[in-house]
Amino acid sequence: MKKFLLGVAVSALMAGSASAANIGVSMAKFDDNFLTVLRNGMQDYAKTLDGVTLQIEDAQNDVAKQQSQIQNFIASKVDAIIVNAVDTDATAAMSKIAADAGIPLVYVNREPANVDSLPEKQAFVASNEVESGTLETKEVCKLLKGKGKIVVMMGELSNQAARQRTKDVHDVIATDECKGLEIVEEQTANWSRTEGSDLMTNWLSAGLEFDAVVSNNDEMAIGAIQALKAAGRSMDSVVVGGVDATQDALAAMAAGDLDVTVFQNAAGQGQGAVDAALKLSKGEKVETKVYVPFELVTPENLSKYQKSN
Repeated sequence: MKKFLLGVAVSALMAGSASAANIGVSMAKFDDNFLTVLRNGMQDYAKTLDGVTLQIEDAQNDVAKQQSQIQNFIASKVDAIIVNAVDTDATAAMSKIAADAGIPLVYVNREPANVDSLPEKQAFVASNEVESGTLETKEVCKLLKGKGKIVVMMGELSNQAARQRTKDVHDVIATDECKGLEIVEEQTANWSRTEGSDLMTNWLSAGLEFDAVVSNNDEMAIGAIQALKAAGRSMDSVVVGGVDATQDALAAMAAGDLDVTVFQNAAGQGQGAVDAALKLSKGEKVETKVYVPFELVTPENLSKYQKSN
């Protein structure tokens, strides 16, 4: 499959792609910090384009509802569809519905299971998840000097990102530099701050000993931090890592609680998805995979991301 690496200047990807168009957007859920940034990024960008209208729907984490939204978009004759998948294993059916109707479809942020066999006029815009968990875990390994016990908080297991980021953790600790790291617990907290806090509370209550928390996203990491502080544990005694570099995560890092996160350019992904949808709607070619690079964020370069976010 072709891959195209996208830098910070996302707009350069599809210059001149703006034209009158109605795009249907189905988001996995509105109640999510990162996905809100992604959604707002699409909306803000669309406002800068003449005649481009986005019809954004909340799938409320329901696969059937998302599929129904796609069918409704098709019935209303939208020019293109953008999907942030609820379940990345359920995308083949969505691809078929759109392809049969001849309407372009762009998946954004969450990698569809059928990414390597997408029909014509379909594409995927996101960041390469192999980078995310790898950057995070390598930094945690560095901070622990290659030795220690870690706990892993996983996102929703129906999401390719959660599975890949967790695999990244295992791949890093299998390397010579980090083979002194040991995973003592690995459970899902479903991307949720509340569930992350509850899971950490359970681990602490069970007397689990660990030196670092490696979380698939910032929300669960923040939940873990809240539970650790509530239990009276010094944040200097544990390394905590996340992914996304959300505003709340950057604040937690500034406070000395979060040690590492990985910037995922949500607004850039949203803009890239809109550009791809517009281009496909005009019959123009788009790379099948468009990747916006992940970037490591530590206290040393924190100020750069506080300004840019």
